[in-house]
Amino acid sequence: MSVMSSIVFSSKIQELKNSARVAVFFVGGILVGLAGWLPDGFVKADPEPFFYVLCVFMLLVGIGIGGDAKHWAQVRRASMRVFFVPAGIVVGTLLGSAAAWFLIGGYTLREVLAVGSGLGYYSLSCSIIKEAGYDSLGVVALFSNIFREIITLLLTPLMARYLYKLAPIASGGATAMDTTLPVITRFCGKEWTTISVISGIILTLLVPWLIGIPP
Repeated sequence: MSVMSSIVFSSKIQELKNSARVAVFFVGGILVGLAGWLPDGFVKADPEPFFYVLCVFMLLVGIGIGGDAKHWAQVRRASMRVFFVPAGIVVGTLLGSAAAWFLIGGYTLREVLAVGSGLGYYSLSCSIIKEAGYDSLGVVALFSNIFREIITLLLTPLMARYLYKLAPIASGGATAMDTTLPVITRFCGKEWTTISVISGIILTLLVPWLIGIPP
């Protein structure tokens, strides 16, 4: 294995570890809540502080996107046709979510579409949905979008080989600009990096607007 291959492989393993850490912390929080170790009233705390935390989180997301000159340089170099990629991902995700709605119960079509509109950005989508007062739906959004990222990390080699190079980018959704980018680059080729980054940036910006859950 070459040095470059070793670096890419190590990066892939690190991203898998990061996703696993998120899942571990979430499950740990559930166990702590079930164990009754939290002080009285903690679970039903005033949601106002959580709103301000969400605002700070949104600010940091914007700074991260706007402050990366490399990403904006890639956008300027890309052809306008590249913007059909995130458009297709949004349409496909919403159609898939609508189809899933027929197979599950307990949620309205609008709520199911809101979960799908996370586009892999589990932390942001979960926060927005929970802030709107849909706690159980926020949990569904968290798991759904975490699974989307994990599936991309694990199945990109197969998708790139047996489907098409755009398949992992579509699967990664908003994460195609960061956490799933190394594995996409490794198995799809460096020539797909720009498309992956641009698509991820656009989808990340669209997530808050697409969710559209009313308070």
